[in-house]
Parts: sequence; structure tokens; C-alpha cells
Amino acid sequence: MASDEGSAVSWRGWDELEASAWVRAPRADDDKYTRGVLGVVTGSASYPGAAVLGVEAAVRAGAGMVRYLGDERPSDLVLSARPEAVTKPGRVQAWLIGSGTDAAERDDAARKRIEHALGDGVPLVLDAGALDLAPRAPAATVLTPHAGELTTLLAAFGVRTDRASVRVDPASSAQRAADLSGCVVLLKGRITHVAAPSSMAAPSDVPVAARVEAPTSWAATAGSGDVLGGIVGALVAAQSEAVLEEPARLVAIAATGAWVHARAAELAADGGPVPALDIARAVPRIIARLLG
Repeated sequence: MASDEGSAVSWRGWDELEASAWVRAPRADDDKYTRGVLGVVTGSASYPGAAVLGVEAAVRAGAGMVRYLGDERPSDLVLSARPEAVTKPGRVQAWLIGSGTDAAERDDAARKRIEHALGDGVPLVLDAGALDLAPRAPAATVLTPHAGELTTLLAAFGVRTDRASVRVDPASSAQRAADLSGCVVLLKGRITHVAAPSSMAAPSDVPVAARVEAPTSWAATAGSGDVLGGIVGALVAAQSEAVLEEPARLVAIAATGAWVHARAAELAADGGPVPALDIARAVPRIIARLLG
């Protein structure tokens, strides 16, 4: 492991071998519930496509079921794209919240859905419009900001910075956000940094900080982060019980999600531009590669 930029933390480079240990094929006795049910509260009237992209990615990343709770328009779009999605409340093993939403536009119905998810006692993946929930989130939570969102997250804890400063030293920025929030932080970028809070105990087989370098920057496109959220959410749901016992496992799981996302983007792009939906569609081939 090597030190990354100005950070005092040792960062483990996350590669195919590392990632392969954090995905599994269904066992003979598995059903849709034991494979992991992901609850999804994403999308809005303004950004309904985020719901479709996250659900699509979660299904293709191996979720046994996706349970989507949202407004009428994104719900209709989700069912049109993925008719196997369930749009009624019920048990889940993890929640993905926030992609394609704005905390400033949160209405009573959205608040009710979020309160249910926060109180459900399962791991959380908080993205975009749900990052304001970080101070209330349990330890078994992954935050998935990009550089701009990280500046807002840090400001909520009294730290003033800007996007340029985060980009100069993403490792220290991610670690600081993890320490302040008490959550695992996945800072998105061409090099993605995933850090656990310094106070979080980690088992010997789990890094406290991981770094995932993408082979291409074509994934820097609208909706790509929504796809990443769905991948990470599905992987977390599949290992929910282990995460609740040892939240630091989220570092390895989130880093694996970032690795899958980066390689799916490379495969789908084939050397040229790639839309976010095509990244999601390439995910099963990357999962199969890890399992092989």
C-alpha cells in the first residue's frame, strides 16, 4: 500500500483480484430475498431518469429484487424499463437514496419515504440530494459525492473548501469527510477514493482506504453517478448482515462497485463516447468476469 497525495492514510489500490473477493454467484439455496433486496428512493419530477438508471444498474449488478418508492412519473418510467421492479413498501436489505433529487425541493411524501428508510435498520447508500442526511446516518452508510457535493458536505460540518481544493487533494478530502460524518465516503472521480472514518474498527481483510483508478474518462457523463449508486447499492444489499456487524466492510464493497462501474464504462465505450445506460448494460459482463 502506498500513501496517496497529502493524506497520512495508507491507500490500497483496488484491482480485479481485490474486487473478485467481494462479489458472489447465487447459491443453490438462494432466493430473491437472500440475494439482496435493494430499496430505492431516487429520482424526481425534475430528474426522473436518475431513478431508471439506478434501478437498471442495481438489477444488472445482481440485486435479487429492487423495491422502488417514488413519485408517479419516475415510478412509471422505472416500471416501463424494468417491469420486475416492485413499487410497494416491504422488507429490504439496504437502501439507495438521493440520486436525482434536491433536498431543497423535498416534499412531505419524499420526507416520509426517507424517514422510513433511515429508521429501517439496514445499510444505506446516500447520493446527491440525500447527502444532507449524513449527520443522521448510521455507521453502516456509504456517502457517494463528487467533488462539488463534497464541498457542501464538508461545509455542513463547518469546513470551508472549494471544488478545486478537493480535486488537488481528493484523498485527504475524502478522509476528512469520513471522519466528520462517521460514514464511509466514496469520492467519485477518474481516481475514486473510498475511506472509512479513522474511528471505525476494520477487520484484518478489509482496507480502511481504497483507491480505484478508471481506465477511461468517458464515464464522466450525465447519469453515470446514478449507475454507480445502483451498483454499490446492489452489492451492499447482498452483504447487508456482514455490513451491519462490521460497517468498515463498506470500504471494500464500495470500492468493488467503483471498480465494476469503471470497467463497465470501458467495455461499453469501446474507445469512444458512452451514455450512462450503456454502462449499466455492460455491468453483468464485468460481474461475470470477476466470478470467472
